[in-house]
Amino acid sequence: MDIKLSAAARRVLNDSALISIRDGWLSRLRRLFCGEDDAKTVFAVSGITGYSGDFSLPYSEPERWVSECLENLAENAKQAGDPDVFTPLCIQNGVFGVHYADSIFGCNVFFEYGQWYSEFLDCEVGELPKPDIEKSEAWQLTRRMTEAFAGAGVKLPVYGLPTIASVLNVAVNMYGERILRAMLCEPAAAARDLKTINDTLIELHRRLIAMLPADQLQPVLPDGRIQPPGFGQICGCTTQLISPACYGEMIAPLDSGLLGVYPNGGMMHLCGAHEHHIPVFRGMDNLRAVQLNDRASEGLAQYHAGLRPDQIIYLCPCEGMPAEKAADITKGERLVLVGRHRAGKK
Repeated sequence: MDIKLSAAARRVLNDSALISIRDGWLSRLRRLFCGEDDAKTVFAVSGITGYSGDFSLPYSEPERWVSECLENLAENAKQAGDPDVFTPLCIQNGVFGVHYADSIFGCNVFFEYGQWYSEFLDCEVGELPKPDIEKSEAWQLTRRMTEAFAGAGVKLPVYGLPTIASVLNVAVNMYGERILRAMLCEPAAAARDLKTINDTLIELHRRLIAMLPADQLQPVLPDGRIQPPGFGQICGCTTQLISPACYGEMIAPLDSGLLGVYPNGGMMHLCGAHEHHIPVFRGMDNLRAVQLNDRASEGLAQYHAGLRPDQIIYLCPCEGMPAEKAADITKGERLVLVGRHRAGKK
């Protein structure tokens, strides 16, 4: 799909020098994931996400939204040449926020007080119907956005997928505490619905993988979570609510299966107190990175000590875990700092 884009923006967003810089950073990041990079080098990433001033555009004119975001990126493209911090230029599909998948299953999703919310489903746990993705407004908007980006003819920006999230996040969004009780008291019913959810999430990822070049496809929020091509992402926010035994038996195999859609596995976003799951995380072959922010960042030492040597840590520094302390704990090993921290030897 050809979209309206100025000749100047097309030229900037196909700049071979900036593409070479981006690919150089991705190559360095790939070496880090492969254990080939200098173990004492702190890697820093702080990208730029294209902006459109009209919040309603993604829901009314998704092609125009893509165009405006690309024009905005072209205006800021010089920052992608930063020699010390990886500064990818990004488009982020934010349709319905973290309730994207809920809407596909039929939840009433609404915007209030500056963010998206969803209402719980009425059906009983164990009776969740498989959704018709094609009829979903969320998917129709995503398809139009993704086709517009793919057809724009620009090679420099990367495209962040909507928040497809993870099976437990989506289940809790749709059922609330009912799914948690069912996992303990009605495990067969819970397992049935969890599989239905995860199968749908896998289908969404596969559809989007087929629509975009591998070197421009990224999971959600690539401005701070960009990975080498061929890596996926899930959200582990709600895992703090369950025991290691419950996570290991009922959820981890599904999370690993979703990450396995990507040839290199991928990342799990964590933002709470999830350290009790580190032994399970360590055993998940498809889990190649964790992204820590807020409360999770304070557990950096435990993650660094407990995860495998080939599992990378993306850290958003915070008051309880400043960048300097993080570099000291890890000696820079397997660490990606999110923000405008200067990469280099520590």
